[in-house]
Amino acid sequence: MPKPTHDVLRGTLDMLILRVLAQDPMHGWGISERIQQLSRDVLQVTQGSLYPALHRLEKRGLLTSFWGTSSNNRRAKYYRLTGAGEKALGTEEE
Repeated sequence: MPKPTHDVLRGTLDMLILRVLAQDPMHGWGISERIQQLSRDVLQVTQGSLYPALHRLEKRGLLTSFWGTSSNNRRAKYYRLTGAGEKALGTEEE
């Protein structure tokens, strides 16, 4: 079986992030935890993969970010889908 290419893995992570953020805005740690939870602990996204993906998606205009306060009362950067992100997610899900 051929090994997945870097682009396939990147696209899969991007899709997972968009899917998680379709529900509600979240901070990075929350996104990582949600992906792990949805995959029943099969997928664990490291910070070294997650944050570059978030920045890449934000640069492409699929996400926007804002500063907020997390549930443990700490300042955190939250991400949410833009209209373009919702459209990209819909296209990918088809």
